[in-house]
Amino acid sequence: MERLVCLGLSHRTAPVELRERVGSLGPGAARCPAVEEHAVLSTCYRVELYACLTEHVDDARDELIRALAGAHDIDRDLLVDHLYVHSGDDVARHLGRVASGLDSLVLGETEILGQVRDAFDAGRATGTVGPVLTLLFRSAIAAGRRARVETAIGANPATASSMALALASGTLGDLRERNALVVGAGRIGLQTLKAFASKEMTHVAVANRTPARAEDVARRFDAALYTLEELEEALAWADVAVTATSAQEQLIDVDLVRRAMARRGPTRPLVIVDLAVPADVEREVGALDGVRLFDVDDLRAGLDETMASRLREVPRVESIVEEEVQAFARKYRQLEIEPVVAELRRQAEEIRARELARAFRDLGEVDAETAERIEHLSRALVKKLLHEPTVRLREHAGSEAADDLAALARALFGLAAPREP
Repeated sequence: MERLVCLGLSHRTAPVELRERVGSLGPGAARCPAVEEHAVLSTCYRVELYACLTEHVDDARDELIRALAGAHDIDRDLLVDHLYVHSGDDVARHLGRVASGLDSLVLGETEILGQVRDAFDAGRATGTVGPVLTLLFRSAIAAGRRARVETAIGANPATASSMALALASGTLGDLRERNALVVGAGRIGLQTLKAFASKEMTHVAVANRTPARAEDVARRFDAALYTLEELEEALAWADVAVTATSAQEQLIDVDLVRRAMARRGPTRPLVIVDLAVPADVEREVGALDGVRLFDVDDLRAGLDETMASRLREVPRVESIVEEEVQAFARKYRQLEIEPVVAELRRQAEEIRARELARAFRDLGEVDAETAERIEHLSRALVKKLLHEPTVRLREHAGSEAADDLAALARALFGLAAPREP
């Protein structure tokens, strides 16, 4: 199982500019001869590569990291400094935790399970996912489903956007008649617009760096439209602004907000919720009169009873993940036996067909009914002779001795050696 690896960058380990520069770890994996199977999981806050390597694991892992750095023209040491690595059954454990929402910015978020499923489907569609990663992803998806069915980890859905609205309503009260601005039209921005719609907020606007994207999103949500150059005007209009861009530099500074506040009535507070990593808004903005600034740390610190109840579910979810990891390990070891069983049956069928043809040549002309009976007899003999060895191999396949059993069966029956990497 040490051939399994996960290499990743997340908002906890790497700045957004590095994550954006990398984009997807797939191209590097596709160029690396050490990779037998791979799949990429990419979200707003993480990009991860899951791979099954050749048997020379240490060399293969180093070769893969060099390929990833080369594919994105990134210094290898810089990549390694920000990269986290899991191997062996820890890969199954990590992906199970991810799919269950335990590793999300918002504990128990529901969207991540669909993103894991999408990564699996994309790998199958492109042919980069084989039997090992199929088993891995199905195990993780099973853990994610069980976590949401058997525990309350996903009760009362609380995305980053819904928590942002909770922070804003805590300051402004009922938001339905308030002016709401979303800066950024990526996944979090869309999620925020959906959250506004669910709160029956009708005074909504969107601002985005790409005009075509902004126009499309504004049309979908019947929202007003601003460019980033019009942020001062947009902030003067808004009561609550949620920012969620992937900009490398801060978009909203103290001077911009000070000018916007001067255009507002003296009693109109402005709530800004900065969901971007790194931040879109200069921290000093929160010190301006009439402005309340929340950021990602406030989202983490502002867990309400819903989050507290989810935290109480974590041990149960961890237990489910561990059960699925153990099941994955058993099935993974069985993968070592199935090729042996298939090779054994293939060899037996070749011998049966060859000997049957020789018998028919010796017998001469045989009527069709007799020929069919002889054919049936030969198949029945082979099936019965292989039944006990096959059953015994599969019974012990989930044990730690699976590799030894596979090697012994190949030696006893003279089967071809497994393919060398």
